[in-house]
Amino acid sequence: MSRTGPGRGWLLRLVIAFAFAQGAVSMARPAVAYRALALGADARAVGVIAGVYALLPLLAAVPLGRRTDHGRCAPLLPAGAALIALGCAGSGLAGSLPAMAAWSAVMGLGHLAFVIGAQSLVARQSAPGDHDRNFGHFTIGASLGQLVGPVAAGALIDTAAPRSSALALLVSAAVCVCSYATMWRIERPVAQPVRAEPAPRVPVIRILRTRGVPGGIYVSLAVLSAADVLTAYLPVVGEERGIAPGVVGLLLSLRAGASILCRIALARMVGLLGRDRLLAVSCLAAALLTAVLVARVPLWALALALGLLGFCLGAGQPLSMTTVVQAAPAKARSTALALRLTGNRLGQIAAPAGAGLLAGAAGTAAPFAMLGILLLTAAGTAARPPARSPAPPGPT
Repeated sequence: MSRTGPGRGWLLRLVIAFAFAQGAVSMARPAVAYRALALGADARAVGVIAGVYALLPLLAAVPLGRRTDHGRCAPLLPAGAALIALGCAGSGLAGSLPAMAAWSAVMGLGHLAFVIGAQSLVARQSAPGDHDRNFGHFTIGASLGQLVGPVAAGALIDTAAPRSSALALLVSAAVCVCSYATMWRIERPVAQPVRAEPAPRVPVIRILRTRGVPGGIYVSLAVLSAADVLTAYLPVVGEERGIAPGVVGLLLSLRAGASILCRIALARMVGLLGRDRLLAVSCLAAALLTAVLVARVPLWALALALGLLGFCLGAGQPLSMTTVVQAAPAKARSTALALRLTGNRLGQIAAPAGAGLLAGAAGTAAPFAMLGILLLTAAGTAARPPARSPAPPGPT
């Protein structure tokens, strides 16, 4: 059995820290939507604010990935958690839509820094054969946060007078601070050889031309965009259909709970179907399930569809991480993961903004139809197998 360090205590501590950080973000995102609605925003404005969340990360992802390829990963975790907490608190205290958009961008930058550091740790401290399992376990932290966060946000919005979301945003900032409890000794030291010259950087264009990297980036973009639009627009659908915020929070948590089940069984499903086939099947099934969200179905059918959709979407993120890590040049894996996150943030800008335009023109069902098309194209991309683990480039 391959060693990934003295035990996997580092991975457990990372999962717990990620659960708190992601829980804070998952509380804040629907609360931001309700807060924006309370400040007079329409569906289009909600989409713009959701898209601004990804604006600063879009610019910062590659520089942070470069830094991580040539340095330590762990310092990004406390820095990211601090920015998440600041963005949550600022959003709760903001009194205008532009201010909310600005604080949402700060929150997004913090989340990006945390995730780049965390994903790079998993890639660096796991043996190649453990990537699917360890990335699957790592993303359980995200699902735990997504499970608890929306329920807590919905409960706070339901009980706070007069249904104010400011309290939920301030509580989410406090939740993020709890992530500091398990960040100690999370990166095991590795002796670095003394070099006369620093290792050359692999050009971004070369990384993007590596077979398997663009496909992994696109699948990740599609799956995360689907989850993001669901988080941003299910509260709007709830308002339109008379579903209480607490119930909307439960529905979002049901989706996250199903993703946890998927990620627990991920290694076994990969063994049965193979990584590429599992990605294609899960994206295709998720695309078909979005048709249920377009229709005005009963609440129980909506809950069932969201549970199945959450299970299907649960495979996309960890498997796309493994695809990108194993396809990228060995000396540029953190940069490749950062490019994957850049694609995610492009999706988080374009998908909610496009969903907002569609919702303003054709109603709140239109964004979910858009998600179905996006996931169908991702299924086609995943069906084309990438290259596997290229050898690292020779010395120059």
